[in-house]
Amino acid sequence: MGSCRGRVAIVTGASRGIGRAIARRLAAEGAAVAVTARSLDRAPEHLGGTLLELVEEIEASGGRAMAIQADLSEPASRLAIHPQTVAALGTVDILVNNAAASFYFPFEAYSTRRYQVAQEINVHAPWDLCQQVVPDMKRQGRGWIVNVSSATAGHHEMPFPDFAVRGGSLLYGTTKAALNRFTNGLGAELQPHGIAVNSVEPVAAVLTPGVKALGIDVEGVFVESLEVMAEAALALASCDPKQLAGRITQATPLLEELQRPARALDGRALRDG
Repeated sequence: MGSCRGRVAIVTGASRGIGRAIARRLAAEGAAVAVTARSLDRAPEHLGGTLLELVEEIEASGGRAMAIQADLSEPASRLAIHPQTVAALGTVDILVNNAAASFYFPFEAYSTRRYQVAQEINVHAPWDLCQQVVPDMKRQGRGWIVNVSSATAGHHEMPFPDFAVRGGSLLYGTTKAALNRFTNGLGAELQPHGIAVNSVEPVAAVLTPGVKALGIDVEGVFVESLEVMAEAALALASCDPKQLAGRITQATPLLEELQRPARALDGRALRDG
């Protein structure tokens, strides 16, 4: 433990699910974490989870965290995250772009508004936040950017899977494919400056509250745990940029490659299995 001691991190979409797990894991390794989402002290009934609950949980475990309520679909709201973090915690060393807008409809059913929201949250927000943190990372000669992607970013071959034929992840996968290309390109630019930019995605699915609420069928699909996703994100948020940069990785294969076991979110015990 302690691989992130003395560092400051921002984690978006942290009120629940993968973002919450990553924030807890970074805090357990000593990072001071700014967690951001729309749910500050109240959450949708069908989802649950708030930023203030997460901060309380981290602080109860001896960590340090602050909550920043923000709507990443709004440029002014997301651009306020970085200055608030710096003012309260100091220069940002780690940025985890986890927040995502997930809509699952056939192509004709997408509204202009849903298209715009998906682009703002999944593509424009990571771009804007990276532009804010990179100058300080360059000055320090170190930094870690982790973009959370999705298996839906990959393309399909005939015969097409039923989920693709019915329509569902077209918009989400398109935005995540853009995020992967951004990761690879930015990783190449920043690696010579000692900054590691990588993405991590589940092999197929993670049973987050959001996935359950959407009613997505994961029968017969490889399902990864939150602990595995969080451990993989931590590995990328503390890696040597000379060894890992510009990579589009999957959580379980990455941990296998690094010969790294997954730990519980508090970092104190190995996760069973």
